Amino acid sequence: MADIRPFRAYRPAKGMEAKIAALPYDVYDRDEAAKVVGDNPYSFLGIDRAEVWFDPKTDPYAPQVYAKARDLLWQEIADGCFQREEGARYYVYQQVMDGRKQTGIVACASIDDYLGGVIKKHENTRADKEEDRIRHVDVCNAQTGPIFLAYRSNEELRMAMDAAMEAMPVYDFVSDDGITHRVWIVGEGWTERVRQAFAGIKAIYIADGHHRCASAVKVGLKRRKEAGTYCGQEEFNYFLSVLFPEEELKILDYNRVVKDLNGLDRDAFLAEVGKGFAVTEAGKDPYRPDRKGTFGMYLDGKWYRLTAKERILSDDVVSGLDVSVLQDSLLGPILGIRDPKTDQRIDFVGGIRGLKELERRAQTDMRVAFSLYPTSIQELFAVADAGRLMPPKSTWFEPKLRSGLFLHILEEDAKG
Repeated sequence: MADIRPFRAYRPAKGMEAKIAALPYDVYDRDEAAKVVGDNPYSFLGIDRAEVWFDPKTDPYAPQVYAKARDLLWQEIADGCFQREEGARYYVYQQVMDGRKQTGIVACASIDDYLGGVIKKHENTRADKEEDRIRHVDVCNAQTGPIFLAYRSNEELRMAMDAAMEAMPVYDFVSDDGITHRVWIVGEGWTERVRQAFAGIKAIYIADGHHRCASAVKVGLKRRKEAGTYCGQEEFNYFLSVLFPEEELKILDYNRVVKDLNGLDRDAFLAEVGKGFAVTEAGKDPYRPDRKGTFGMYLDGKWYRLTAKERILSDDVVSGLDVSVLQDSLLGPILGIRDPKTDQRIDFVGGIRGLKELERRAQTDMRVAFSLYPTSIQELFAVADAGRLMPPKSTWFEPKLRSGLFLHILEEDAKG
């Protein structure tokens, strides 16, 4: 059963929240991050990506970069940019994007639940990407970017969120990208009810942030080893999370663009595609698939609708995903994309970029583009429950959680 507990957060002082809150560190390259911090020195990106304070030639993984992040964080705390909550609390965090609300509970999840399979994953992680955040969290002595978790609908937790939102939010601001962010504190009278409600949940799912989650767990294990003895209630045994019920979440499409037709001319390529898919012209307007098993394809200035034939469909939780159908029956056998994780001929375009971006790519540095029907949250749950993994780039979640709104300190007597 899930151990999801409240925590004593550091959070931005009133009036600083809009300046501090930042998109996750990994959505920017170095130059983009440097520009954001140059325009707003309070942006938490300056701590998450502390290499922006050094010469561009500096190794972003050099020890002095992590030391700079630690020093900036604790200096800002000392300067009053952050305030400390009086006690351990749960929070409600709501984001509004294009009129659609996404509301979840901010809390700390247990590393033992991750290790024991209560918190389930659907992606593999890479050691090199983990190492960066391991060092950042360990040196800063704080988790600064929450892990995006999901759970099946729960009426008690819904009631707790609704009760919290009857009060005035402690934060209510609109970020530069037009997304509204609101935060409420869950009342003390609900604290134990929330914890017990989570304790009755059998499975929690990582929606986004697999590398950050794995890194947080490894820092916790490192602290356990360094401590020698521990009771399991120390803060380093838990990691910062925002947990959303399934009905609050929307997964966007994650589309594909490919550099060439693998030596085929247009007609030969279409003929090969037609063996596994019914191919019909869809005109010049971007084609967005309207149901599972359908795909859009943009080639030579024209959109096509591809409908998977029965023989290439599957009831398997992984092989039956649309991303798998496209990979296994078209991208791999026809276009020669055997390993989409490493093949330089394929690229991935998040649904937030829109279908016009697929056209632009196919008209510039790529040749053909594919639009997909979004993976559902229920498909994600099914894959994770089966102990399986999704193909790379299967899900795109929007809006992204902000870093810097909540800080979880790992050890009270250390500052890194």
